Amino acid sequence: MILVSACLAGSACRYDGGKKSNARVAHLVQSGEAACFCPECAGKLPIPREPSEILGGTGEDVLLGRARVVSRNGEDVTAQFLRGAYLTLRFCREHGIQKAILKARSPSCGCGAIYDGAFTGTLRSGDGVACAMLKRAGIEVLTEEDLT
Repeated sequence: MILVSACLAGSACRYDGGKKSNARVAHLVQSGEAACFCPECAGKLPIPREPSEILGGTGEDVLLGRARVVSRNGEDVTAQFLRGAYLTLRFCREHGIQKAILKARSPSCGCGAIYDGAFTGTLRSGDGVACAMLKRAGIEVLTEEDLT
């Protein structure tokens, strides 16, 4: 079983109430090879919501208490992102999942590149909070952009 970001499978759970459907990911779900999960919804963030970015570091820094996740209007949503990351890992453990395909550049799911916290569209190296937690646990993480 593979974990996939729910927005990639067609769920309208993104910050703007949209989805980023990916045909390959949707097929994995439809065939029973993958299960959907949204860390931000699990963390009790509303839909829609202000976009958020990691301020002062990466998802790993958030896990270590050295960075925060803030919304564009300045609200600290770190606790919600941490809760969502923890619940994502718990879901993986409960279902024996060792591989995830997550949404690129997301403050939760981004893998390898995330936005820099200035809300200017500038990317920095690093992972989102849920991605960092899954990697810590030895779960392989890809994004939809890694699918060929």
